[in-house]
Amino acid sequence: MTSLTAFVVLVALVGLERLAELVVSTRNATWSFAHGGRETGRGHYPVMVVLHTGFLVAMLVEAFVRRPVVPGWLAWSMLALVLAAQALRWWCIATLGRRWNTRVIVVPGLPPVRSGPYRWLAHPNYVAVVVEGVALPMVHAAWITAVTFTVANTALLAVRIRVENEALSALRGPADRPVGAPTDA
Repeated sequence: MTSLTAFVVLVALVGLERLAELVVSTRNATWSFAHGGRETGRGHYPVMVVLHTGFLVAMLVEAFVRRPVVPGWLAWSMLALVLAAQALRWWCIATLGRRWNTRVIVVPGLPPVRSGPYRWLAHPNYVAVVVEGVALPMVHAAWITAVTFTVANTALLAVRIRVENEALSALRGPADRPVGAPTDA
């Protein structure tokens, strides 16, 4: 995995995975809107698309420009984390089913999901995003991309999680709010 060619293939595969996510997301958005779903947080969505697309491009540019020597232990351990992040991401998608989306769309009347990884975390998909944001570029020692994306993504996630919590809180009573979620009081 230390070769530049292997890294390009890996990033291309992740890019294809993102396209698969968009297909699922579009299908789920159609279902959600047909069932009365309401979208919130549209303002941050284009920023998220640019950030995540730029992330894939930036790590390739960094790898080609810097051409770092990549120790095998680093490449393989980071690849293991990338695969674990993908597994967690698709576990989240499978658990949420038709409710999973890249946008914030909430269908009124549906109970909160409390199974799968949502038994333990309110936003497990973002754990996958954070792990992947560090691990994927580090498969080829693209540390500048890892650091830059992590900082930018931290700011984006602060907005995204607030938007999601507010959207979900509008549908729930106080007993259904996740731990640490804001209250109306």
